Amino acid sequence: MSGYDYLRDPAAIEAASFAAIDAAVALTGWEPGMARVARRLVHACGDPAVVERLTWVHDPVTAGRQALGRGAAVLCDVEMVRHGLSRRFLAGNPLLCHLHDPGVAESARARGWTRSMTAVDQWETQGAVVVVGNAPTALFRLLERLQAGAAKPALVIAMPVGFIGAAESKEAALEYARDSGLPLIALRGRVGGSALACAALNAIARMAAGVAE
Repeated sequence: MSGYDYLRDPAAIEAASFAAIDAAVALTGWEPGMARVARRLVHACGDPAVVERLTWVHDPVTAGRQALGRGAAVLCDVEMVRHGLSRRFLAGNPLLCHLHDPGVAESARARGWTRSMTAVDQWETQGAVVVVGNAPTALFRLLERLQAGAAKPALVIAMPVGFIGAAESKEAALEYARDSGLPLIALRGRVGGSALACAALNAIARMAAGVAE
């Protein structure tokens, strides 16, 4: 054993973490469900400033809880998102990523598209929960499909990350969601990523399963 002094007990670590988060982030007055999402986002990245980028429309927590409760599929833009979702709380929900489906890579090359964008064309969006944690092109393609008449998802978590298209795709998604009534959670700007997208949905999944914070 080393001589380092650090917490080892998982429950104590989690309790101390959320106590520190509550001391650092003022969530008084927030809708309770979104406050839980915000706390999990801070926990996932270690930066209280992430809540300044968090925005949402059309009661996404209620929409997500209801969709997950009825067994809705969760559509993921990348495998990292799919593997980051908690099977403990999503045992009754198919967790799907079509990135490696037969023909996707070939179609992407032929069209000059990203594979993530191409995989979105395989999505059955009716009543599904969509989690985009990596690829702005996937979010843009989802919007194009919805504008062309594809069935509306129950919830979209829009948290692609990066310098090219990430901020723009999220602003486009927010505009579409406001106008269409689509429940949506987003992190504005370049910030995002699979860990944060998973943290948001895992928070909602815990609520859907009736698990206290």
